[in-house]
Amino acid sequence: MIETHKQPETAVLVALITQKQTAEQTREYLDELAFLAETSGVETKKSFTQKLDRPDTRTFVGKGKLEEIQQFILVNPVDTIIFDDDLTPAQVRNLEAEFKEIKVLDRSLLILNIFSMRAQTAQARVQVELAQYQYLYPRLTRMWTHLSRQKGGTGMRGPGEKELETDRRIVKDRIAFLKEKLSKIDKQSQTRRKERDRLVRVALVGYTNVGKSTLMRTMAKTDVFAENKLFATVDSTVRKVTLGNIPFLLTDTVGFIRKLPTTLIEAFKSTLDEVREADILVHVVDVSHPLFEEQISVVQSTLADIGAADKPTILVFNKMDQFEPKAEWLETVLPAEDDDFDADQPMQIAEIPAAVKRKTALDFLRKTYLTQQADHVVFISAQTGENISELRELLYDIVREKHYYIYPNWVNVPLSESAEFGDGLAG
Repeated sequence: MIETHKQPETAVLVALITQKQTAEQTREYLDELAFLAETSGVETKKSFTQKLDRPDTRTFVGKGKLEEIQQFILVNPVDTIIFDDDLTPAQVRNLEAEFKEIKVLDRSLLILNIFSMRAQTAQARVQVELAQYQYLYPRLTRMWTHLSRQKGGTGMRGPGEKELETDRRIVKDRIAFLKEKLSKIDKQSQTRRKERDRLVRVALVGYTNVGKSTLMRTMAKTDVFAENKLFATVDSTVRKVTLGNIPFLLTDTVGFIRKLPTTLIEAFKSTLDEVREADILVHVVDVSHPLFEEQISVVQSTLADIGAADKPTILVFNKMDQFEPKAEWLETVLPAEDDDFDADQPMQIAEIPAAVKRKTALDFLRKTYLTQQADHVVFISAQTGENISELRELLYDIVREKHYYIYPNWVNVPLSESAEFGDGLAG
C-alpha cells in the first residue's frame, strides 16, 4: 500500500521596521506571525523585513525588496505570502499582479482563518463567519477574483470558497442574516448569564497562548482543551469552582493578540460580555516571553476598549519555571534590588547563581506591577503547580468578599479545612 501525505502549505513572511517599530520588535512580531502560520498549518520558508518610514501605498514594501522576494520565490516556490499588517484593497490587487498565482494574505485574514478552524460551538462559528464577511465585504471589488480562483487552503476557509457569492448584495444580505442570527444567540447567552447572577464570576483573560486553559484545568480539576498553539481556545468555557464552601464561576475566554481584527471584536461581543460582566479578572501573563510587558499592554488596551478595565484584577505571571531574565535587564534591576551589588563590576552578573537572579528579577516585577498596574500580583507555573496555593488563597479572599456581599448570612468554612477545588459545568 502506498501512503500519501499531504504536503503542508508554505509561505514567506513580510514585515516592516518603522519609526514606531524597532528591528528587535519586528523580529519578535515575525516569530509570532510564523507561530500564527504554523497554527494555521502553514510552514514558513523565509522572513523578509525592510526599513521604511511607512508602508509603500502601492505594494507595502519598496520596489527593491519586492524584487528580492520575487527572486527568492523563483528559486523556492511557496503557496502564500503573509504580511504582518493589514493590506489595503489596492495593495492586495497590486501584489496579486506581481505574484500571479501565489496567495496574498495579511495578518487579519490569517487570524480569521485560525478562528474559523478553532470555532466549535454554533455561536462561535456564526461569530467567525460574520467577521470574515465583514472583513471581505469592502475588499470584494478588487480581491474577489483572486479568492474565487483559489482552490481553498489557508485564508480561504468559509466564505472565500463560495464562488457564487461574489455579488456585493448577496454578501451584504448574508451579513444581515448572520447579525440577526447572532442577535438571537446573544439573547440566549444573556439569559444564561442572568441565571448566574447569584454567583461571583471570575474571568481568565490574557494574551493568546499564555496558559489560561492550563490554569483553568488546574483550578477547576476538569478537562479543558489546552495546546501550545495560538487561539487554542475560541469558545468560552465556564466551570463552577468551590473554594472553602464558597462557589463561584470561572470562565476561560478567548485570548487577545496584537492587531486583533476589529471585525472579530465586534462579532465576538457576546463572548467578550463574559469579561465585561465578570466581578473579578485574572489576567494571566507568560512571564517567560521576551515581550511579556508589551503583551500586558495589549491586553489592558483591549480591556479598556471593551469597557472592562476598571475591574478588580489579579495579575498572574505564569510560566515562572521558564523565566530567564535578560542580562541587560539585570544590569538595571540588580543594583536597585541588591545592596551588595557593585555596578562597577560588569562581570559580577555572570557570577550570580541563576536562582538568585531569577528571584531578584521576579521580586522587582512584583513591586513594579503592584505599585503601577495591579491590585494583586502572583507568580505561578500552571504546568508544574508552583505557587498555585498562593493564587488559590488570594482568589479565595477576593471571591469571599464579593460572595458575602451577595449572601451576608453565609456560614464561612476556612479554606484550610476545605477540599482544594470543586468542579462542574455551570448551567
